[in-house]
Amino acid sequence: MTSTASRPTTDRELTEIFAPVFDRIAAGALQREIDRRLPYEEVGWLREVKFGALRVPVEFGGYGASARQLFGLLIDLAAAESNLPQALRVHFSFVEDQLLAQPSAASRQWLRAVADGTLVGNAITEPGVGAVDRYRTALTPDGSGWRLNGVKYYSTGSLYADHILVAADKAGERVSILVDAGAEGVRQHDDWDGFGQRLTASGTTEFENVAVAEDRILGPGYGGPGATYATAYLQLVQLAVLAGIAQRAELDVRTWVTERTRTYTHAAADLPREDPLVQQVIGQLSAAAFTARATVLAVADRLDEVLDSGASDENALVALELASAQAQLGVIDIVLAATTRLFEVGGASIVSERLRLDRHWRNARTISVHNPAIQKARAIGDHLLNGTALPFAWSAGARGPQESGK
Repeated sequence: MTSTASRPTTDRELTEIFAPVFDRIAAGALQREIDRRLPYEEVGWLREVKFGALRVPVEFGGYGASARQLFGLLIDLAAAESNLPQALRVHFSFVEDQLLAQPSAASRQWLRAVADGTLVGNAITEPGVGAVDRYRTALTPDGSGWRLNGVKYYSTGSLYADHILVAADKAGERVSILVDAGAEGVRQHDDWDGFGQRLTASGTTEFENVAVAEDRILGPGYGGPGATYATAYLQLVQLAVLAGIAQRAELDVRTWVTERTRTYTHAAADLPREDPLVQQVIGQLSAAAFTARATVLAVADRLDEVLDSGASDENALVALELASAQAQLGVIDIVLAATTRLFEVGGASIVSERLRLDRHWRNARTISVHNPAIQKARAIGDHLLNGTALPFAWSAGARGPQESGK
């Protein structure tokens, strides 16, 4: 760390620390995609520079970064490797929970651990009907401690993590548990079969009679009643990924066009980079990347205000959630259009497997189906027209009595 012990790290200092690491990560992104090699080494590089401790206060060994700084860097990391910010999504939310829980001894302990390189993954979503009010993963008494049993899917980032944040049922109470990733009875599988974001390690995690100490039960966590900062925060990480994808797509295509000499007999110029139609497409891709980034940072500014005031004002939380939802709809449309339009600058050669430019669309399309946009658009409209509460504690699974109004 280059920052002093008494102040948060500046934008310039953060860039000097992380830009070289992001460049190293970006250099191998295409080959990792081709080989489907999980970026364990690259996660190690991020540990070395304490990327996971961006929001940890300087007094605990972190950078003391603002939410705006964090999300700006998440966009840059996504431009280097779009899988990594998604893999770290719950880690940063966990850190935020510890910040809001200060000055407890436990929260201080975890903040110091994060500053030392600890990373947290997740095991929240379940296959089948499991949802926030009916998880089948169960915590049961065992002498002076507890035992955890169950199966989770979409355990994004947990293969890279030291601890796994698990959502479970404790005698009808919804709780979050922090389990050591290497604990006996924990089995993780890289069986995510989506056509995009293939290296997020979003597979299955099994828990079989895993011993859990009392101090690892953290309370309700995500899914508790009432308004929360967490849904907007977690959504904004996904939007930062999309903004980073747009940034990388524009750079990759611009580089390809700049080096290209082959054109068409009926083209408007001798070289593609001099063709006004090609120039138009590059301009549109650049505008998409700019707009996506600006949108994410605008919501991050609101997030800073909410977090700085303790994330306790319900009206502010609702306004933040609405802004995040509106941003989701805008960013998805912009980035999906851009990652489709980029192919217009070339002929058959631009779809070469060697280039893998399709990965930008595949990754954007995959990240966009998290928190389906059509459900979000309907919720926004219902809220604005009828005052219906925005959905904070929701999850995938069977539609239960609470949701159906029965």
